[in-house]
Amino acid sequence: MTLKTDSLQITAEILALVAEIDEFKGAWRALGALAPERLSALRRVATIESIGSSTRIEGSRLTDGEVEQLLANLDIKFFGSRDEQEVAGYAQVMEMIFAHFDAIDLTENHLTQLHRDLLAFSNKDERHRGAYKTLANNVSAFDADGKEIGVIFETATPFDTPKRMKELVEWTRDTLNEQSLHPLLVVAIFTVVFLEIHPFQDGNGRLSRVLTTLLLMRSGYAYVPYSSLESVIENSKEGYYLALRQTQKTIRSPNPNWQPWAVYFLRALQQQKRRLEKKIERERLVLGTLPELSLQIVEAINERGHIT
Repeated sequence: MTLKTDSLQITAEILALVAEIDEFKGAWRALGALAPERLSALRRVATIESIGSSTRIEGSRLTDGEVEQLLANLDIKFFGSRDEQEVAGYAQVMEMIFAHFDAIDLTENHLTQLHRDLLAFSNKDERHRGAYKTLANNVSAFDADGKEIGVIFETATPFDTPKRMKELVEWTRDTLNEQSLHPLLVVAIFTVVFLEIHPFQDGNGRLSRVLTTLLLMRSGYAYVPYSSLESVIENSKEGYYLALRQTQKTIRSPNPNWQPWAVYFLRALQQQKRRLEKKIERERLVLGTLPELSLQIVEAINERGHIT
């Protein structure tokens, strides 16, 4: 199976979203002219939000405050609960991505290494971490008692997974290198197809968000570590799953419908960069020693466009 991307319609909304995100990408060096310690503080907050949100999307119950406390004690290398194990693994992988993204190109070997590291502290995943799935892992719905009530969509079979992943990785690398499709759309398509394949027994959702960050940073979106995309997704979780399902159920058809996911993904990136714009504006106002009341007024104008 090869990816059929001709059915992706480059609408006026998609063009506008891409243009807005790319304008910020180009302006980041000027916009980000903050002291290193302030940038470091922004990144720490965003990292905590990203780790907390990405693990909560998958069912973790740890708050951002609990995540922050756990990160302060990562050196202990022992985590009692599954939630803590998942947070520790996600934190370790994100720090590696931030520090070494330029050396981690998209290969199947790197994918499996990242999966292994993501689940490094997870006892129940010891057997299958770093390896493609050997059992079916269709996405199912469950009732309040945890009983399966139906399959939401069928993922790739264990037999088909290696071939599908080889094709996906090759398509993504080739398309990014050839610049035949805008990188934001390439990353969007990679993400939705990766989740449709669901190549690993567990950890696919978390790994997809790690890979999104990696691919965005490798494509020049250097501001990504300073604003949490995962937090945006958590705050629009229903829309996230709806867009995924609408596109995923068509991926193996002659004319995949990429629109629902592409639009959701770009809107999420738009929200991510707008959050960062507001944080930078606040930092600059604080550095300018603006009184707190004046600061609140400026932020209200930014939010609503006027004061009533």
